[in-house]
Amino acid sequence: MKALIRVRMSLHDAHYGGNLVDGARILNLFGDVATELLIRHDGDEGLFRAYDSVEFLAPVYAGDYIEAEGEIVEVGNTSRKMNFVARKVIQSRPDINDSAAEVLEEPIIVCRASGTCVVPKDKQRFK
Repeated sequence: MKALIRVRMSLHDAHYGGNLVDGARILNLFGDVATELLIRHDGDEGLFRAYDSVEFLAPVYAGDYIEAEGEIVEVGNTSRKMNFVARKVIQSRPDINDSAAEVLEEPIIVCRASGTCVVPKDKQRFK
């Protein structure tokens, strides 16, 4: 089971000089994807318990479009192991002008992560 979200990073998301977006914003997207996966799988939002690994691989800037995708890869009694990947699919081009952007021919992987979510037994609605 997979879920996908696509979001434009805004100036509000920029946290560092040069309009660089904080990596925590990408983890926030992974949290939203995880919530959708749990709703689809269990009928409940569940809770994110822990990340096992997080790799930030490329910078993200205000104006970039990011696709965050997640997949449930293992199901326990209450735990749901998930893998995530975030890709930049459109990038801002401030070097051309202040409103220039381009669709990337090949998306750039900006982050990979894996983690575990839990849905208590009494909240699992689907068998």
